[in-house]
Amino acid sequence: KVLWTVLVTMLGYASSLPVGEDALCTAEDLAKYRIIFIGKWSQTAFPKQYPLYRPPAQWSSLLGVTHSSDYSMWKKNEYASNGVRDFAEKGEAWALMKEIEEAGEKIQSVHGIFSAPALSSGTGQTSTELEVHPRHPLVSFVVRIVPSPDWFVGIDSLNLCEGGHWMDEVSVDLFPYDAGTDSGFTFSSPNFATIPQDTVTEITCSSPSHPANSFYYPKLKNLPPIAQVTMVKLKKSQPGLSAPFINLPAKSNEIIDTIS
Repeated sequence: KVLWTVLVTMLGYASSLPVGEDALCTAEDLAKYRIIFIGKWSQTAFPKQYPLYRPPAQWSSLLGVTHSSDYSMWKKNEYASNGVRDFAEKGEAWALMKEIEEAGEKIQSVHGIFSAPALSSGTGQTSTELEVHPRHPLVSFVVRIVPSPDWFVGIDSLNLCEGGHWMDEVSVDLFPYDAGTDSGFTFSSPNFATIPQDTVTEITCSSPSHPANSFYYPKLKNLPPIAQVTMVKLKKSQPGLSAPFINLPAKSNEIIDTIS
């Protein structure tokens, strides 16, 4: 009797656990957001080896997806897919788009793909719209740092749903990541494949711990954000209308350092 009681108790507890990260979303209907990407990669903020020409500092187009917890575009400390590798190294989106489409067809984990135009300088902003669904409330995206060996910024599985409602606005500071597929230390490093492939890691002011690293600022505790993303929920009273270009106040992220 004791064993039976314990078993019934355990089964009841297990049945009360959430199935997945997005299982708790009870919001009604779809929600649309304006996503605004703001580049903060300036020579003042990141003076070391700042790319001025051939090519100058800039950002690739933004490629993102709205999805459930069954899909992952990229994850820190895990291996990048072939699609993420191609995008991070060369800005080529075809393989990554194919991976997203296949995931959507096989396990119905993807709701939609969205993209925003590239930025021709390290600073500035670009934007687009995206749609989330109660079963697909997560947002992931990547933007390539240009020039770089395989560096990018992005978000992995940000949940826009809080219980029974969609969040009105979310802002996230972005920091550089290494895709783990190219071994270059500097923005203009030649192509040198990492064999065997490494996992996706965050680039910090002290890691990789090498003076040649373009983001190596040993006098700092942390790098300032190199970019920022803001997602603003659009009102239902304006179906089909594009949101105005939002002029978000930029927070200072200048590096106080003697390194030139």
